[in-house]
Amino acid sequence: MIRTVSQISPRNLAHCLIIEDSAFDSQKMSRVVDKVVKGCPVRVATSLREARKMLSEAAPAFILLDNNLPDGKGADFARELAANARLAHIPVVLISDWPSPFMWEKAASAGVLHVVDKSDFDARYVHAAVRTARERRGRLN
Repeated sequence: MIRTVSQISPRNLAHCLIIEDSAFDSQKMSRVVDKVVKGCPVRVATSLREARKMLSEAAPAFILLDNNLPDGKGADFARELAANARLAHIPVVLISDWPSPFMWEKAASAGVLHVVDKSDFDARYVHAAVRTARERRGRLN
């Protein structure tokens, strides 16, 4: 059965963490998350420092991560997440204005689910993150 955007329920799904310093882009991502998973709480961090604080409080179901942040690169942060046993299972979608070969290499080594150009970001990447989050949660329980 193919699920339409409106059929995915947030039931038993933790929040989404968006790590993005642009208010415009984080609002766009939040709207896409809400279309895919109606009612899924979204938290937004505008820096890696803020994201680390949020992650210390609660682990999200999935992360939408900008690559260029004021205090570092998202691809490096994805590697940091992958090295943390408590956070390594969280699906990450890395989003960038200018994906570079170095970013792709770091993302691959971190197990990032998708690397997406900001102009190409849409519901299919959130669908994939939600599906992966649910699959991984099932394996963890």
